[in-house]
Amino acid sequence: MDTTTSSNGTIMIVDDTPGNLALLSDTLSEAGYRVLVATDGLAAIEQIGYLKPDIILMDVIMPGIDGFETCRRLKSDLTTTSIPVLFMTGLNELDNLLRGFDEGGLDYIVKPIRPPEVLARIEVHLALARDRQRAENALNQSPFCALAVDHDGSITWLTPAARAMLADFIQNAPINVGGHLPKPLLEWFKNGRQNADGLADEYRTHSGFSIRMAACQNVGEYLLLLKKCSGEWNLESLKDALGLTFREAEILMWISRGKTNKEVGLILESSHRTVNKHLEHIYEKLGVTTRAAAVAMVLQRTGAY
Repeated sequence: MDTTTSSNGTIMIVDDTPGNLALLSDTLSEAGYRVLVATDGLAAIEQIGYLKPDIILMDVIMPGIDGFETCRRLKSDLTTTSIPVLFMTGLNELDNLLRGFDEGGLDYIVKPIRPPEVLARIEVHLALARDRQRAENALNQSPFCALAVDHDGSITWLTPAARAMLADFIQNAPINVGGHLPKPLLEWFKNGRQNADGLADEYRTHSGFSIRMAACQNVGEYLLLLKKCSGEWNLESLKDALGLTFREAEILMWISRGKTNKEVGLILESSHRTVNKHLEHIYEKLGVTTRAAAVAMVLQRTGAY
């Protein structure tokens, strides 16, 4: 959202009634907001393509496309879907408000307009929107990104970073709220729900990121945390962290990449028998008994892929 153009933010008013436009524009300007004005839905959508407001006050009945259709189009566009929309409606139009909520509206204001009420509702929804934006920005800057899914694996919420990461995993597959997880992840998710604790083991993809399931406060909803795995192994850090020699760290790295003992020996210019002996020492130091367990421990601790 663009919050740099005014100290309090930018508000768009979409209304074809001159009196309402004048009253709202004066009220918001005096409160320190920058005001954008459109007299119909198409004009509003065109303006938003150049400058996105922080919140929209939308009249329901307008010439051309009405407020509901305008809201639906905004919510179907990924670049505008997060803009809060507050409908303005007369008392005789209240029965239509359920449709407004279905189209993505967050709240409504009953005409005739009362300036103190308008300002109070705008302040509340702007605060909520900014808190959400801060949370999404924090997630986008962290090693993790996230999405939420319901019991059937339908996406109920996701960050832009999560959408981009999943798009890399499944080419040409739309990743949107309301859609299902990509098929391989959907199978993993459904199998994981059947575990005793209701949480799946970590899933690692071929494109270099991992997914784990976390508990969610909302009943029937699950939080999935995605993390980009490092493409490089820091062998010095690995050997120090796990008490390995540099050669043992090298062997673990090549094994994690699917190399056989013989192939590792050729790469490191050693015999496969020597690699076997190193592996025995690695198992003893890590307290594991198999190659897979050794690699899993390293991946879990380092995030290397």
